[in-house]
Amino acid sequence: MRITKRTNIAVRLLMYCAAHQGRLVTKSEIAEVCNISENHLAQVINQLSQLGYLNTQRGRNGGITLGQSADQIRIGAVFRDVEGALPIAECFADADNTCPLTDACRLRLALQDAAEVFYASLDEITLDALVCDNDPLLKILQPVACARQG
Repeated sequence: MRITKRTNIAVRLLMYCAAHQGRLVTKSEIAEVCNISENHLAQVINQLSQLGYLNTQRGRNGGITLGQSADQIRIGAVFRDVEGALPIAECFADADNTCPLTDACRLRLALQDAAEVFYASLDEITLDALVCDNDPLLKILQPVACARQG
């Protein structure tokens, strides 16, 4: 199974926002740190905000924050929502299926079962679990340190 570029970007984006909770992050900083083109990122930001995973604020002081708590965002749901109804093989496509074996193919059923197990395993993982206490990841994402007055 291969994950689309859009889903890969979506998870990186959500992880960045989770690492920077409590402040608005900008598209340009995410693009730089996560090595994503701003054009691709803008499309994914739009989709994730429509799905309720992100809140966006326009304007000079605008930015992006998580639209839900990181411990409520299930990675399996993100994958399903972003991937949509992409068929994992030609035989799953309604319109473009040219395979003559579809009606008798046992591989199709095995692939369907495998996809269900794949998504079910991702349903067990929250965004919080990917980010929280993951010091190597947090070092890469360079979260802003808290400035405390004593």
